[in-house]
Amino acid sequence: MYLTQGLHRTVQQTPDLPATIFGDRTRTWADSARRVARFAGALRALGVGSGDRVGILANNSDIYHEYMLAVPWADAVLTPANTRWSAAEIAFSLQDSDTRVLLVDDAFVPMLPRLHAEAPVLRTVIYIGDGSAPDGALDLEELIAGHDPIPDARRGGDSLAGVYYTGGTTGKPKGVMLSHLNLLTSALGATASGTFMVPGGRLLHAAPMFHLADGAAWVARTSVGGTHVIVPGFTPAGVADAIERHRVTDVLLVPTMVQMLVDSPDTADSDLSSLCNLIYGASPISEALLERAGKRMPTAAFTQAYGMTELSPVATLLSPGDHGVAGLRRSAGRAAPHAEVRIVDDEDREVPNGTVGEIVCRGSHVMLGYWNRPEETEAALRGGWMHTGDGGYLDDDGYLFVVDRIKDMIVSGGENVYSVEVENALGKHPSVASCAVIGVPDEDWGERVHAVVVLTGDTSPTAEDLRAHVKEHIAGYKAPRTVEFVDSLPLSGAGKILKRDLRARYWGEGARNVH
Repeated sequence: MYLTQGLHRTVQQTPDLPATIFGDRTRTWADSARRVARFAGALRALGVGSGDRVGILANNSDIYHEYMLAVPWADAVLTPANTRWSAAEIAFSLQDSDTRVLLVDDAFVPMLPRLHAEAPVLRTVIYIGDGSAPDGALDLEELIAGHDPIPDARRGGDSLAGVYYTGGTTGKPKGVMLSHLNLLTSALGATASGTFMVPGGRLLHAAPMFHLADGAAWVARTSVGGTHVIVPGFTPAGVADAIERHRVTDVLLVPTMVQMLVDSPDTADSDLSSLCNLIYGASPISEALLERAGKRMPTAAFTQAYGMTELSPVATLLSPGDHGVAGLRRSAGRAAPHAEVRIVDDEDREVPNGTVGEIVCRGSHVMLGYWNRPEETEAALRGGWMHTGDGGYLDDDGYLFVVDRIKDMIVSGGENVYSVEVENALGKHPSVASCAVIGVPDEDWGERVHAVVVLTGDTSPTAEDLRAHVKEHIAGYKAPRTVEFVDSLPLSGAGKILKRDLRARYWGEGARNVH
């Protein structure tokens, strides 16, 4: 199997069907194929060889769709950049992955000087915006017009398809290596559930296309045919308008987006009746929000997906029918058709149902490994199982309940934030003696990043001072939304900060249900 396989199939069967709708621009599958073949030809002419990395730093667009196909067509490897990261984080990922060619749109052109300075490996920038290419960059449309099409390399199987960067517990992003088989297994396995995509339907891309959650939906839609409806990014009014205007059948959103779509006064009169499937993930959805969303979108069947980048990314699915059972709504569902899930103890022994342990997964969707991190790869994939770092339990019917995050990851508005990364940034402030970062309940964001800080004796920065300091080092969305100043932090006998004691004041006896 290979990522471009769906393109060939759809061109053969429905060449005149719209492949992409972006703003006022519609391109058919035949159009897409012609552009992709020329795009790939341009990449090869620029010196891109087998296995070379080609990145993209851009908001959602139909060009993003073409990039996802042209790079493997040229026998190269995808390296999408996280648009919410700081320039320093993006530069690190480019340098670490040896990405020498980068596509950039108008929103990120101002980052180019710093990216060139901090990622010297970057040699070629391709401009995909609407104006004139900046100095030193090549224009994509000129490249496509000026190069002949080349045959599809049909890069596939176990060969590397993409390197997807995710936050790391060491404070540095790490590249997850995923093969074509990984990505297609996850997407088609989710599709086999029967509640992921309408055959021949229209999928709306409102979640960022660099994120593998949306990427899995893209692979599924491209593989089975239909149309990609694309908006640059999420806004309630923009999403509602796209659904109504283009009769969207499928959409993937995080619960925060669902809440904004349902509650925004700008969407009150929008017709959302074309929706058949709403897939959500990254965090659980509250009972109250689920009820409001069901009333606002009565035609949509809700499916929850749990997983992680290392699983390409789907591991379990909570079906629409399961949402109707009160006791199951807090679960993450059952193993998807392509996945095997179990719970193990500290010695990797499977534990009885109802016992909390680490969630591990096995299947052809499990990553190849971490780029340039053999020790971390060996630890994560020991025994042939992907160790997720998440704690949970299975009930007697195989439903997974996620109860804690072993790696102290916080999920805020669908974005993953690693506490150690924020702590490292806070610790660089001269007034911070020690600190701990935890996730606490938040009605709008599911969890918010909360910092507990002990100051040195001679200064008194404000919470906003510390937030601004953190934003100088890492992405703004990772900065603490709230800061608490204390005289000391609770410590274990071994001198480790007892984060469970800090969390208890906010979560109490209730389960910290995080996905």
